[in-house]
Amino acid sequence: MPSNSVPDQFTGWASKGKGQALEPWSYTPKPFEPTDVDIKISHCGVCGSDVHTLDSGWGPTTYPVIVGHEIVGEVIRVGSEVKDLKVGQRVGVGARSGSCNQCEECLRDEENYCSGKATGTYNATYADGSRSQGGYADYIRVPSHWVFPVPEHLDSDAAASLFCAGITTYLPLRAAGVGPDTTVGVVGIGGLGHLGLQWARALDAKKVVAISHSDRKREDAEKLGATEFLALSDVDSVKDANRTLDVMLVAASGSRTNWSDLLSLMRTGGRIMLVGLPEEPLSGIPPMTLASRRIAMIGSLIGSPKDTMEMLQVAADKGVRVWYERRPMSKVNRVLEEFRDGKARYRYVLEN
Repeated sequence: MPSNSVPDQFTGWASKGKGQALEPWSYTPKPFEPTDVDIKISHCGVCGSDVHTLDSGWGPTTYPVIVGHEIVGEVIRVGSEVKDLKVGQRVGVGARSGSCNQCEECLRDEENYCSGKATGTYNATYADGSRSQGGYADYIRVPSHWVFPVPEHLDSDAAASLFCAGITTYLPLRAAGVGPDTTVGVVGIGGLGHLGLQWARALDAKKVVAISHSDRKREDAEKLGATEFLALSDVDSVKDANRTLDVMLVAASGSRTNWSDLLSLMRTGGRIMLVGLPEEPLSGIPPMTLASRRIAMIGSLIGSPKDTMEMLQVAADKGVRVWYERRPMSKVNRVLEEFRDGKARYRYVLEN
């Protein structure tokens, strides 16, 4: 088959039920529309969202499902109404692959919060009823509005995780107004947090504080741009850091999160940006501390097409780089085992 021809069926690594290993599975993609693009996938990052979906952790998953929404590949077909992409171009796709483009959110360039018909890149349904399937696969078909050129100076494997982890951590820091007068704390030095530290530096934050349970990742944090390190297990250091942060990016949280300690770090009027989303509801947040210091806790979900293009350019210009391990797509089950065991430093990228 010529490199730029498109098969009738796409093949990927699918889960056919909760707790089941992924196996090769072929499916018929959504009908090709004038605004669509077909992409031959070269790389796909592994995201925590993939595991949540495979496990039905955030709600019921419709199986079979092919996950993966940190996708890079080559355009092999463009619809007649696609104006800004061409065959042979290197592009990426993130966690969203459809929006109504008519609701108030879409019309103000916040398509990531579309209140009409929003479609996730996998485990979702397009307007015609077709199921969306993700990037642990050979090809993908998506509306061109959610397909982005990869900057020349970013390698494909290095760029993949930017399309979810990158934009997830960039947008809330930019939205919080991080700049030369801002002290930023990043909670959780992992797949999201290691990028959060870099974005804070790229946005010229005055100080960047890496916050973790122990000292284990101190050296990595310094290499990633942290100017200070705070171990939450050090009670005296936590007390000394009272009222020192303007913005906190919470890149990891769960049932053991000590919100009293974290809120104690915030200055009056501080903003806590939540991007590490556990499966269970947040608990243990002291409302009086929120009120007495006028602290805002704000959620954030990926980014719009405009935000994503901006993020990619900042990464290229400022040298923000994902720390990742590249593995063959065929080894996906082994990679997922390691991911669940917490062995990633700090992302995995699958390669066809």
